[in-house]
Amino acid sequence: MSDNDLASPSSRAPIPPGVLIRELDLSDATVASAVHAVGLRAYAVEAELIGFDGIPALTESLPDMTAQPLRWLGAVTGEETVAAFVAWQTDTDRHVTHIDRVCVDPVWFRRGIASRLLDHLLTEVLDGGEVSVSTGADNQPALKLYERLGFRRAADFEPVPGLRMAQFVLPG
Repeated sequence: MSDNDLASPSSRAPIPPGVLIRELDLSDATVASAVHAVGLRAYAVEAELIGFDGIPALTESLPDMTAQPLRWLGAVTGEETVAAFVAWQTDTDRHVTHIDRVCVDPVWFRRGIASRLLDHLLTEVLDGGEVSVSTGADNQPALKLYERLGFRRAADFEPVPGLRMAQFVLPG
């Protein structure tokens, strides 16, 4: 990601021509495989940025990924290529949504896709409530993205030794 990916949602920068934002159906094996591959490529870049190659998603199998109780929103090209995705889960009792993963295929970096996906999720899909997300504490592009979208940084945490995570919250 770069500053181009970090455009504020109010700017409503257009996504690249031919790219549509839509819900993804991971029961479709082709879609699930594409999402899994994008995630592996994106997390490999994050691992390099944060200096930690033990990110759990890097070793997650396709069946394990599709078994997650998540909803998926993607940026998909006219050729049906998944350029990026966001996955989330909402606790309807507490009215809290946790964004589980935000991934952009490295070939699609610097085009504002992550900003647009998250903006779409926050304004068109979710119906309010608190939203939380976490990222590697040294992943500067992601930190800037969440801050620009209005998230506030909460306490950092270490889920496994050597992996420091930054937690962000967007109040409802």
